[in-house]
Amino acid sequence: MNIIVLSDTHGLLRSEAKRLLKAADAVIHAGDFGAEKNYNEIKAAARPGAPFFAVRGNNDGWSKNLPETLEFTLEGVRFFLIHNKRGIPKNISADIIIFGHSHKYFSDTSGGILRLNPGSFGKKRFNLPITMAELKIDSGEFSVRKIDITDTAEITKMPKDLSKAVNEIVRRADRGESADRIAKKLGLDPTFAAQVIRMKVTHPGIDTDGIIDRITQK
Repeated sequence: MNIIVLSDTHGLLRSEAKRLLKAADAVIHAGDFGAEKNYNEIKAAARPGAPFFAVRGNNDGWSKNLPETLEFTLEGVRFFLIHNKRGIPKNISADIIIFGHSHKYFSDTSGGILRLNPGSFGKKRFNLPITMAELKIDSGEFSVRKIDITDTAEITKMPKDLSKAVNEIVRRADRGESADRIAKKLGLDPTFAAQVIRMKVTHPGIDTDGIIDRITQK
């Protein structure tokens, strides 16, 4: 069973999340959707019929229907879900405890219990990475994988005409020009040119709008 775990999306559903949600057997969200629209978008992006488990975060005052805590079982594995780990009961009976709130990824297995904070997959804040998690369950055994889409370098200057710049970078890169050479010729931030090329290479089929969406959502 493939499970996508995310938290603290704060009104933003990234394209990377959409692709993973479509293939997931279940989706878990540890709160702070930020708006009902975000909750509905994430639920709609999930594969039809896939279970969707969510709790209320401290920025989810719009919802009185989302619970503060949730206990459920998937493939024989017991889950406990909460937004803020401070509210975790001392003697909780679970195999996996999931929480959010801090925007900091955390994964630790001790005493046979996995404690997991998938971090934030919303807008980049506090200079923290943009992360989520993927859980795999097979015959009662589970493993977790961190998904991090953070760029290590920040773009210092955006071009005024993003669409024109992206198209020109891609065209020149297809001819074999390096990011530094392209940036120098076009008068662009080298980091911007490098990110455009990297996105084109790592996301086959991505179009100009998709590249711009990735960049402007940082």
